[in-house]
Amino acid sequence: MTDDLRREMLNTMVLIRVYEEAILREYHADKGPGFDIGKGLVPGEMHLSAGQEPVAAGLGPHLTREDALTATHRPHHVAIAKGVRLREMTAEIFGRETGLGHGRGGHMHLFDPVTHFSCSGIIAEGLPPALGQAFAFQRRGTDRVAVAVTGEGAANQGAFHESLNLAALWKLPVVFVVEDNEWGISVPRAQSTSVSSNAVRGAAYGIPGIRVEENSVEGVYEAAGEAIARARAGDGPSLIEVHTLRLWGHFEGDAQGYRTDLEGVPGRDPLPTYRHALTAAGIITEADYSAMQASATALVEDAIDFAKESPLPNPAEALDYVFAEGARS
Repeated sequence: MTDDLRREMLNTMVLIRVYEEAILREYHADKGPGFDIGKGLVPGEMHLSAGQEPVAAGLGPHLTREDALTATHRPHHVAIAKGVRLREMTAEIFGRETGLGHGRGGHMHLFDPVTHFSCSGIIAEGLPPALGQAFAFQRRGTDRVAVAVTGEGAANQGAFHESLNLAALWKLPVVFVVEDNEWGISVPRAQSTSVSSNAVRGAAYGIPGIRVEENSVEGVYEAAGEAIARARAGDGPSLIEVHTLRLWGHFEGDAQGYRTDLEGVPGRDPLPTYRHALTAAGIITEADYSAMQASATALVEDAIDFAKESPLPNPAEALDYVFAEGARS
């Protein structure tokens, strides 16, 4: 692992955090008086990924634009790492006509055919589509891979187990990544999951399973590198679980009264942890970090401005871009 790569991963983590902080700011700017989830520039629910940046930053360097990635209702970090266009993604979050889905989908339904990225608000929904993409890649004789990122709660869904079984049976080029942020909405994983690590579930389907501890971006990079190389070589699927962190609430407006670990959460923030590690190793300077923040801020504020200046969809065209158009057999 080179120093340039380490700087690249930190830079990706900084961009993700700056983006999420900006969305947080805009989301809450006009939700009052009180808190009305339907009001404001960004109406509807909002699930932010602050704290989970290492998963995205560790995966991103291994993926090409032609590889596929599916994500969850908390998708912005992996979308950014996959190269989804910030302007169009932000416009979609704001419900604008210039968005990825012409403002029809919002932040939980981001679809970008340019980078082969998609996500959904349905738990474990992204695994079967990743399976289908991997099947297509295999049938076409390519070395492209599909990655399905999901949460630890989804590992108890039927779609998770069905997907692992079929992927193993057909030896598909797919990697399953479970983000264990310790909470399925308000339920701690110990109260919902019978195993201490979902990585052990790979053994039931005859595929490798590994758990990355301590929210380590370098650990994710190494595990993902092995799994993706294995998939490209035609050796079948792998399962990776990352012990990560949900720094903020399940959704914006979540009072988190159920959460017993809040006091220690800031100290586990992966961004200052990795920044200090690279600074101590002489890989970056404080000036380098400031430059990363400035660059990220410029990109993000440009995307926010683009979204705000973009038109709202015409209500008379509400069904456009929702259903496939053209001749049907």
